[in-house]
Amino acid sequence: MNRILVTGGTGQVGLELARITWPQGVELVFPDRGALDLGNRSSIVEIFENGVWDAVINCAAYTAVDAAEDDVANAFLYNAQGPAWLAETAYRAGASFIQISTDYVFDGLALEPYSECASVAPVGAYGASKLAGELAVRAAHPRAIVLRTAWVLSAHRNNFLKTMLRLGGERRSLGVVADQLGCPTSAADIAHAVSTILLQQLSDPDAPFGVYHFVNAGEATWHELACMIFDKASQYGAPMPEVAKVGTADYPTRARRPANSRLQTGRIADDFGIIPRPWQVAVAEIVEELCSGDWSTAVGSTKIGEN
Repeated sequence: MNRILVTGGTGQVGLELARITWPQGVELVFPDRGALDLGNRSSIVEIFENGVWDAVINCAAYTAVDAAEDDVANAFLYNAQGPAWLAETAYRAGASFIQISTDYVFDGLALEPYSECASVAPVGAYGASKLAGELAVRAAHPRAIVLRTAWVLSAHRNNFLKTMLRLGGERRSLGVVADQLGCPTSAADIAHAVSTILLQQLSDPDAPFGVYHFVNAGEATWHELACMIFDKASQYGAPMPEVAKVGTADYPTRARRPANSRLQTGRIADDFGIIPRPWQVAVAEIVEELCSGDWSTAVGSTKIGEN
């Protein structure tokens, strides 16, 4: 039996990991914060003392991008120090380790998609804390996997897709940022990529490790993504508002967003055979899950533009 410790089980990726049909002999355990507090080293040590773990998937994070600008200490505690403690403890226990990270480690000024070896230069507290977490994890666990992703979407929790559906039901027109470019990515697809990596690590002690990128194939602006969401949702009876293009300057936020969030995925394809599917297919699947029933009660209340 391979026992896998998953933090952040109530987040988008954590929830999708729980939906996967895992091979017989693989057990995922999703402790709540009462059982495992990433900001408390004693809590981390205790959960390893009370159980045997073959691998750890760290999906937990402080993800409030704007709030992090005024809450730097907690952002670094949960995005850097906590993951460092967790990776260190996992390494001592002989457990594999996967850390979920973000495109915010880059400044977004490049003209091309970022490779894994591109220079990192976060422009805000959230990105800085996640980069510190990457470095700390890799220092504590030499064979750790750091998986960067971006523009995460699902039928769960807070994300841009659900925000658009909610706003589309409230307004006849809205403006969406058209000068930020990224790769819309399904949390379900991230979870399947993680499962592929993890199963290879469990079966092969010489499996690759290091920094990888995973996003769905293709690229879009937030405006293009919104238009696609509304077009697909309208097939299920959801309203189709007018969507105007606006600039980043017209939608000020406490933290600066990268203008370019595109990530290259060649390395994960070469090392693990993971080929991302087009973002349009992945997004259409999420919209169908949300809207094939009563879309108006499925979208809930969310915040715009958060990963």
